[in-house]
Amino acid sequence: MASLVESRFDAVLADPFLPCGPIKDVTVQDLMSSASVWIFRSDFVKDYSRPIMPNMVFVGGINCAAKNPLSKEFEAYVNASGEHGIVVFSLGSMVSEIPEKKAMEIADALGKIPQTVLWRYTGTPPPNLAKNTILVKWLPQNDLLGHPKTRAFITHAGSHGIYEGICNGVPMVMLPLFGDQMDNAKRMETRGAGVTLNVLEMTSEDLANALKTVISDKSYKENIMRLSRLHKDRPIEPLDLAVFWVEFVMRHKGAPHLRPAAHDLTWYQYHSLDVIGFLLAIVLGVVFIAYKCCALGYRKCFGRKGRVKKSHKSKAH
Repeated sequence: MASLVESRFDAVLADPFLPCGPIKDVTVQDLMSSASVWIFRSDFVKDYSRPIMPNMVFVGGINCAAKNPLSKEFEAYVNASGEHGIVVFSLGSMVSEIPEKKAMEIADALGKIPQTVLWRYTGTPPPNLAKNTILVKWLPQNDLLGHPKTRAFITHAGSHGIYEGICNGVPMVMLPLFGDQMDNAKRMETRGAGVTLNVLEMTSEDLANALKTVISDKSYKENIMRLSRLHKDRPIEPLDLAVFWVEFVMRHKGAPHLRPAAHDLTWYQYHSLDVIGFLLAIVLGVVFIAYKCCALGYRKCFGRKGRVKKSHKSKAH
């Protein structure tokens, strides 16, 4: 996956129609290795702990903007939901339409829950769409997730939506499709903040049961709220942190002191092959000298006795 992405960016660098012309003899890896600071849209509340370099800055949740008031249209949808509340459903901007059979299965499942479902969907409406399901071409996802009447979030588990779910403390039913979405979904599932389903194999009953589980089982809400508190407990907001480090690099003329020296090493230096070779040469040299010393001592001690014995035997004859 990484090599495929890099090859596509390399093709962009070689594009003769770039304003500055094609950038020759430079790869994406070259550009990335020259960076002084790396800014990752990640947070250890979602990811697992791992060793990092000192020039790595984590700004997970940078997309979680402050909740704005809903428009009159969506406010009306939310108010009409009554005590049951709403479910927000979005598979991202890259999914505009679902095969009819699968869309009908999903619509059937949504009709089995008492909540009002706001489904971002631009395809042909499924014929069995229930009365509690409202199709919209666009929805204010973060604002809806931040509303106190939102009970669950059906998502494709993209990192953008995952962090909005964490920030607003909404348990999730995740239908990963491609890329990092499967990994994101499993990470949230292991933390007890949601349920993962295989969108290709799931049935109407599977989706309905998953929704009922995350809504009725209080542990999912408790777990996602715990993650939300951990995520928000920090001295500086992710966006402000990203801005600080960008300006830091600008103030200090690229901040080359932050850049790891490993990027300047050759492949054999990076893997310490030169050091290993040097140490191996010393060990082999010591072994060789020790062997020669032992061999010389053996010849001097035992070789001389052998010659004396042979001389005695010759005299006896």
